[in-house]
Amino acid sequence: MVQKEVRLGFPAPSSGRLLPQSEMRYGSRMPLLRVLLVDDSPADRFLAQEVFSAHGGTVSLTLTESGDTALAHLNTPDAPLPDVLLLDLNMPGMSGLDVLTEVKQSPTLHHIPVVMLTTSHARLDIEAAYALQASGYLVKSSDFGSFLQQIEAFVTYWSGHLFALPALP
Repeated sequence: MVQKEVRLGFPAPSSGRLLPQSEMRYGSRMPLLRVLLVDDSPADRFLAQEVFSAHGGTVSLTLTESGDTALAHLNTPDAPLPDVLLLDLNMPGMSGLDVLTEVKQSPTLHHIPVVMLTTSHARLDIEAAYALQASGYLVKSSDFGSFLQQIEAFVTYWSGHLFALPALP
């Protein structure tokens, strides 16, 4: 039986096994923060990639352009799951709320924190996201400096809150 490590900001050995080096932050004993970003905008994905690249040794960023590709990625057998999902709200086809619903209804994915990252300030969107169990809601800053600060705060927060549930039998 495979068991995921319980991660509370430091690697917890499972049956005496330490996290593999590929899951550790460069030059540290801290686990690597795995983020899956889902955004249909190529410009926003590029901007996020630029901002997250400053955390190259501490963050592993995976990018997808739609809800369908994100769910396919998340449901790939034996693929490592992200520690947190950053999800755009307004996407063609499957909306961010649709993806959030699918993730939270899945027995294998429901434990993954989902943070909405969107331009929408609409109260109804915010309430809908939290009603569907979003872990957070970030309104994208319009300028690069502010967006950089948002991502810095996101990485700092989620790096200190890494949790994983035991694998299902």
